[in-house]
This record gives sequence, structure tokens and C-alpha cells, in this order.
Amino acid sequence: MKMLFRVIGLMLALVFAGGEAMAQSYPNKPIRWIIGFGAGGGNDILARAIAPKVSEQLGQQVIIENKTGAEGRIAAEFVAKSAPDGYTIMSGASGQMVYNVGLFVNVPYDPIKSFAPITVLGYTQLVFAANPSVAAKTLKEFIALAKSKPGAMFYASPSSPHYVAFELFKKQAGVDLRNVPYKGDSQAAMAAISGEVSVASTGLGNALPQLKAGKIRALAVTGATRSQFAPDIPTVKESGIDFEGVSWTGLFAPAATPQPILDKLYAAFSTVLKDPAMKERIMNTGYETTWNGMPPAEFAAFHKADLAKWTKVIKDIGIKPQ
Repeated sequence: MKMLFRVIGLMLALVFAGGEAMAQSYPNKPIRWIIGFGAGGGNDILARAIAPKVSEQLGQQVIIENKTGAEGRIAAEFVAKSAPDGYTIMSGASGQMVYNVGLFVNVPYDPIKSFAPITVLGYTQLVFAANPSVAAKTLKEFIALAKSKPGAMFYASPSSPHYVAFELFKKQAGVDLRNVPYKGDSQAAMAAISGEVSVASTGLGNALPQLKAGKIRALAVTGATRSQFAPDIPTVKESGIDFEGVSWTGLFAPAATPQPILDKLYAAFSTVLKDPAMKERIMNTGYETTWNGMPPAEFAAFHKADLAKWTKVIKDIGIKPQ
């Protein structure tokens, strides 16, 4: 038995030494930053704003690569199966890393076990925004209106976090609206602007220009507190519904990436993300920054809690996995 423990101890020491050796020379070639959504979308714009400054910190080029499709599952599977050497990292959106498990039968990765969390890159509050012709100026008035027309009103959602959030809101508010899915925040907001739907569940940052122009009317935001973008818009909680939820994007590496390499990545990204000029630039892309640079352990705990929360919500409100 003593010999077994010695062998195990030796193996662990060799693994640690190997990780240390890798970290000392890391990085010595370009790093691939995988985005699971198309060029020009929120996750893509966010990464392209950050990447050049991270390249300066690490002394190697950080190359953005879009691998689109299947609600981010293609990109997440690719990164989960990549070599755990620090040369492949991923923007993991909450749709990929939280909601997909409850919404789809065959998810080819485990959001927790397949990845090493590094930090939060940004998050967006959702906004419930109505067409100006809708006879409701507050969320309470909208709830009353929807209750008077059960099943006769429609709402737009651009992705799984928006869809699940509004479905939970419907259950808690006791209203019945029908979902119309769209391919992006802009399309969902445009559906509300044109009157195709009565209300959209969409990203606040992307909707701000239309809100300021009066093309759509904000009813409430979905965060725990009011948004730093729009402090005049009340939260859903303030409107009397016990609900909160945001859409976030974090940075992940494949599981088993050596800790010294993860430490180098976190140091580089946190330095960039905490810079005031970068915070301002990130906010200009539509993301809020109060969580940016969150330490890996804190991010891991947050991720696990969010996954447990929304997986249970999806089951409780009766959404069947596809």
C-alpha cells in the first residue's frame, strides 16, 4: 500500500512539474479564442474589443474564430475536446453554459466538468419592451392587459435565456402570451417596433437606441438592481414579481488545463477587464461590467448555482427538451 501511495505521489509530482514547465514557456504561439455565434453579434464584438489588449499582455496574438450553430453547442463541444494546453479558449455564453442542458436532449459536453472557468467578460440585463401602441406604460399595467387577453398577445425572444426568462415571468405573473422566436436581439426588438409582437424580451444594451428614440417602451429590466445603462427603468422585482435573471458571457478553457496556465490567462484578462478605458469600451458594446474580472473560484461557484437554478426552472415550468 505504501508503494502505491508513493507511485501516485510521484505521478502527481510529474504532472505538476509538467504543468509548471508548460506555464514557464506559455504562450509561445497564437491563442485561438472560439466564439459560438456569428460575426457582428454581441459575443463576437465583445471578444474583438478585448483580444488586442490581451495579446499585449500575453505577448502572443489572440485570434478570434467563429464556430457557429446549434445554440453554441458546436463551439462548446469543439473546445471541450481541444487539447488542455491554454491555446484554445472560449467565450461561453449563458445559453451554452446554463440553458442548453435543460433545453436539449443531446448536449455533447458537460458545462461544469468539460471546462475550466477563468472569469466573467460581461453581462446584459434583459428588458421587456413593448410597442408604443400597447396600452400599458408599466409592467403592472401590461400584466393587467395580458390577463384581459389570455393567449391573444405575442412576445419575441432572440435566444434561450430570453425565452426561458419570459416563460418564467409568465408563470409568476399569471399571464398567457405566445412566443415568437427570432435570430437575434435586433430582430426581436424590430418585431416589437413593427407591431409583429406586443412585447420583446431582448438585451438591454442592444435595445437602448430604440428605447431612447421612443420606438419601443421599456416596461422593466430583469436584473437584481437597476441597470447602469438605464437607471430610470425599474426592475421586474420592483414591479411586484419575484424574478431576476441576466445573460452573461464568461471565459473558459478545456478541463485539465494546467493551473499555472489558467493563472496566466486570468492575470492577463483581469488586468485588461479592470482597466477603466476597457470598461468604457465594453459598455459601448452593450455589456455591463460590474462582474468583470471575477476570480475563477467565484466564477465557478456562480456558474454552478446559475446552472442549477435555470435547469430547475426549465423543468418546473414544463419546457420539454428538444
